[in-house]
Amino acid sequence: ILSATSGDCWSDYIPVFVANGFYRNKSEFIREHVVYSRFTKYPKIDRYVNTGRLIRLRDRILIDMDFSRHTVPHHEDIYCNYDIAMYKNAIRTRWDIYKDEPIQQASGLCYVLRRIVNSDESRQVALLEIFEKHPKMIVFYNFDYERDILLSLGYGDAEVAEWSGHAHQPVPETDSWVYLVQYTAGSEGWNCVKTDTIVFYSQNYSYKTMQQATGRIDRLNTPYRDLYYYHLKSRSGIDLAINKALREKKQFNERRFTKWE
Repeated sequence: ILSATSGDCWSDYIPVFVANGFYRNKSEFIREHVVYSRFTKYPKIDRYVNTGRLIRLRDRILIDMDFSRHTVPHHEDIYCNYDIAMYKNAIRTRWDIYKDEPIQQASGLCYVLRRIVNSDESRQVALLEIFEKHPKMIVFYNFDYERDILLSLGYGDAEVAEWSGHAHQPVPETDSWVYLVQYTAGSEGWNCVKTDTIVFYSQNYSYKTMQQATGRIDRLNTPYRDLYYYHLKSRSGIDLAINKALREKKQFNERRFTKWE
């Protein structure tokens, strides 16, 4: 299997390990190396054991491919405002202001908090200011309400296209364009060498997904040397917590976050 991202966790290697005869099947691998969490209602891997053997097996099958990357990534965090009073009220009352009903689960609370933060007008202004400097840009987002906001913004004569669960359109060929990409639909599997700019309108929970999204323009055949990545975020508790998890290359945990809020 030829891949630049062969495995971000040990379970990604299961098909290759089985194919090479290191294990009879997936069940044997799980029995020998996987410890599941006791505190979730669904199977969630807590940790791996006997990783020394896994490292040895991985070294037997991976092949280093040296190459010289000519691109230089530039990451910039842009902090936007948010409605602090509305944010604190949602935490205190556990009330969904968008559905007008009580919030029952951690995921629901995080969704409401993120919507309060991500919908702030200052974030939209920041995006348009970036567009003034970079007339060809890809914008990654998470939720449908973000898509609605992004589609409603005034980009002048620029062509707007998207890759999401709603539409799979090609990257525009015009002199000025905005390409809206939903993380789940388009963080991997396609490349673009027509721009040097990606804007992350909101952060994804997954470090792997964020890295995959970053790589859409960082290709060996790109004509650009300097690549620009703009991360729109706020200093709200949930944005800071997501940022911390990503910085530590971890998956953001909603349940753990809501226990502290």
